Amino acid sequence: MPRRIIRKQYRKARYILYRETLIDAKEHVLTFIGSFVGIGLIGLLNSQYLVASDNLFLIGSFGASSVLVYGIINSPLAQPRNLIGGHVISAIIGVTVFKLFAGELWFACALAVSLSIVAMQITKTLHPPGGATALIAVTGGKKIEELGYLYVLSPVLTGVLILFAVALIFNNLRHRKYPSTPILKRRRPLKVKSQV
Repeated sequence: MPRRIIRKQYRKARYILYRETLIDAKEHVLTFIGSFVGIGLIGLLNSQYLVASDNLFLIGSFGASSVLVYGIINSPLAQPRNLIGGHVISAIIGVTVFKLFAGELWFACALAVSLSIVAMQITKTLHPPGGATALIAVTGGKKIEELGYLYVLSPVLTGVLILFAVALIFNNLRHRKYPSTPILKRRRPLKVKSQV
């Protein structure tokens, strides 16, 4: 009897997992092209304006953002407010913490990531790769350290805006919709009641 129940539950779980992973092949193509173009544009800027060994524009957290922005576009964590706000807030916190606690790297790393998470929660811009952006600001090496607060503008803000622009194009092809809620909402005219 228990064996039969286990088999039935196993088949049901297998079906659910199978059904959840069924995505149209065109979705995979759009995801691939979007992430390829997004990261590719950032890499192209990097190769055109910097020495190949610098890799300043290509920070690791952009790869994780690409998974969210091109792979699971309906996730609240992938929306523009979270994408842009999470990275920028985390970058500011990361640079600030590094400037204050550069001597104690372990402490600066832990503090930067923890403060970034709380700040993103408070501002409702939670974007998991933002934690990596803060960590990179602390551990990024001499080039990132020399940038100081310019790290927030370039590579972080410019890279995120490139990812966002590409996401707007590729995530709105076919039946996809990004962002999940319109950026600019139309306001309804106020109805004025006449007082007679």
